[in-house]
Amino acid sequence: MAIYEYEGKRPAMGSRCFIFDNATLIGNVVLGENVYVGPGAVLRGDYGRIEVGDRSSIEDNCVIHARPNQLTSIGSDVTIGHGAIIHNATIKDWTVVGMGSVVSDFSEVGVWCVIGEGAVVKNKSIIPDGKIAVGVPAKPVADVTEEYRTQWSAFKKLYNDLAENRYRNSMKRVG
Repeated sequence: MAIYEYEGKRPAMGSRCFIFDNATLIGNVVLGENVYVGPGAVLRGDYGRIEVGDRSSIEDNCVIHARPNQLTSIGSDVTIGHGAIIHNATIKDWTVVGMGSVVSDFSEVGVWCVIGEGAVVKNKSIIPDGKIAVGVPAKPVADVTEEYRTQWSAFKKLYNDLAENRYRNSMKRVG
């Protein structure tokens, strides 16, 4: 992994994090416990601060950034899907941000939300707790069901096991 100190600020990682070798963490980035950062992901805390809660997953090729002296906050048990961009936003616990989505400046995504693939949560938007939001711009279209919460909780445990145990113990670089 590429970890860079920037202007005296150095990324901090909780225990049991799994960060791929080609992921990049720059400056004021704080990862909680058992956070997964996938291949090609960039967390750039050069201007502002990035905080990622426990057991969250930042999948392949995501870009996370914050404005000068601002905060991008990602809660616990969150999954940021492949290729998503999170810029100076707040994403609360247990939320899933779909592949290729954008969550833009000063927006807030509530607890137990789903942002559909390719959606754009525009500047200063608020997605209330427990909503599924899709489209450009993203709009709530349904509620997250209890069945979904149960299924996603089980899936999240599998993903956390990948980061905490299986990748660490089974993955071997061959080239």
